[in-house]
Amino acid sequence: MPPPMMLPPSPGDSDPSGSRDMDDEDLIEELLVTVNSARAFVEFHRTQRKECANLLRWLQLVLPLLEELRDSAPSLTEDAYHRLVLLGRAFSAARRLLRSCHDGSKIFLALESEAVQGRFRAVYEKMNSALDGMPYSELAISDEVKEQVELMNAQLTRCKKRADTQDIELSMDLMVILDNKEGERNADRAILERLAKKLELQTLADLRAETMAIKKLISERNGQSGDSTKQIIELLNKFKEVAGVDEKNVLGEVSMTKSLDKCPSLMIPNDFLCPITLAIMTDPVIVATGQTYERRSIQKWLDSGERTCPKTRQRLSHMSLAPNYALKNLILQWCDKNKVELQKREPEPVAEQDDEQQRGAEDIPSLVEGMSSIHLDVQRKAVKRIRMLSKECPENRTLIADSGGIPALIGLLACPDKKVQENTVTSLLNLSIDESNKRHITKGGALPLIIEILRNGSAEAQENSAATLFSLSMIDENKLTIGRLGGIAPLVELLQNGSVRGKKDAATAIFNLVLNQQNKARATQAGIVPALLKIIDDKALNMVDEALSIFLLLSSNAACCGEIGTPPFIERLVRLIKDGTPKNKECALSVLLELGSKNKPLLVHALRFGLHEDLSKIAKNGTSRAQRKATSLIQLARKCY
Repeated sequence: MPPPMMLPPSPGDSDPSGSRDMDDEDLIEELLVTVNSARAFVEFHRTQRKECANLLRWLQLVLPLLEELRDSAPSLTEDAYHRLVLLGRAFSAARRLLRSCHDGSKIFLALESEAVQGRFRAVYEKMNSALDGMPYSELAISDEVKEQVELMNAQLTRCKKRADTQDIELSMDLMVILDNKEGERNADRAILERLAKKLELQTLADLRAETMAIKKLISERNGQSGDSTKQIIELLNKFKEVAGVDEKNVLGEVSMTKSLDKCPSLMIPNDFLCPITLAIMTDPVIVATGQTYERRSIQKWLDSGERTCPKTRQRLSHMSLAPNYALKNLILQWCDKNKVELQKREPEPVAEQDDEQQRGAEDIPSLVEGMSSIHLDVQRKAVKRIRMLSKECPENRTLIADSGGIPALIGLLACPDKKVQENTVTSLLNLSIDESNKRHITKGGALPLIIEILRNGSAEAQENSAATLFSLSMIDENKLTIGRLGGIAPLVELLQNGSVRGKKDAATAIFNLVLNQQNKARATQAGIVPALLKIIDDKALNMVDEALSIFLLLSSNAACCGEIGTPPFIERLVRLIKDGTPKNKECALSVLLELGSKNKPLLVHALRFGLHEDLSKIAKNGTSRAQRKATSLIQLARKCY
């Protein structure tokens, strides 16, 4: 990749003589180099893939203009030269943005999706500004190329006016995971798995690349944005857990001395990191394929019954592990040179639990048979044990499904015994983590039975029924099915009258369901608005952000807008903008902007409470998303008078 282009200053920045830093031919050649280097990026992270494809299309369309300028080599007037300089700056910004979306941290790009979207719009504005008024008559440009560029510029004008296109589902998933302070349940794990799939952070290779990208980000930040960095590392650790990677230190398993703390740019060489744990190796060993791993990690892999190389997926011709003394010496020398102290590993404890899990797995076929017994006490014991085993590990969930456990569990959902219902629906929740199991559970006719337990089951059964509906609703067609079967009304009831855990499970499920347009009307009819208002007013629940996120989704429904588009609701939003947490402010601003854009008198009412000053403060010091929302509200407020 060529070095960044050094563009000459625009006439407004140059000296009075109007001198140019490069001649016309060199300027056009630099523009071509910059465009082509930007177009060299062809693969992008999933969250920005569509926008990157659009930007590449714009760059492709402007390329013929530059090629004709190079071939005809016209003498550029001051105006033409100035506009091409501006175009070069737009190209440089585009290249930086495409690089970031190509090899930057996927987690960072997801958390800052709105800011990244703003960067795309800024590039479009730069390109539009440069091309708008380009003096084609002074350039030896064909009519065909001129028409193509002018058409593209008209499209850019519309593109830069486009409203925010934030992925609201991604945003809610991130908020639920980052706000979870009660420990992970399988319902939360389902969200993590959806996030991992959406961000493409499921394989060891993906996680290793993400770890490297985060290390680079931390180095570039140089200690700044500490809270954001903490969130990024926290999410990376969670994705590692889901993938079965047991190391959590993003900098590798090292102890950092004071001198290393002052040198955040220090990067651990990739070859020193175990491909399984992504941590620096202390006892590297070579397997039959020639790949090197941390001894403890590869031994754990082999002990689990695997007979392939984790990195290459080749079958191992033998299970012997040869110490890699040469690499170990290099690691020790590097650590000594950089004052990095490797932590000594404690010996592995005897894993009695592994033996117990093995015995449990062997019992699964007989337990599945027991769930179909005519004797209630046998059913109780069997489903209780299945509940425990289905939570423990993916292998157990696969074995339960393969042994016919899903139809047996669905058959028990109608059992009148409350404890059996509770253990059954929780077992299905655990099994629904796996994508294929979701479909088997749905096709087996479980949804109406789960909804019935949601209505009439025990408190814990209702909570886990809500969590199960959330998990199953990750399949889009299930969102509509659950709505049609009447699942939203009991969720609203749980949101209003359930336990704290029940309210949170209900809110998460409702959010997912109202992503479907028809379910927004169903939720409104079921009384979602008063239920959410009650949640907002109960500060002890700490669920204001969840409630506002649901309101933001519902604001596209006319009936819901009619209920919340009132002065009392607007005054609630104003109080949160003034006195809420940073996240409260961000969510309240988003809802106010949505409502105020459709109904300007509502925004005028909000402004009567001295909101101008608060908006100005947030626009300068709020979260990145809150700053953008506050700025948009300030601009909208100017149009109200």
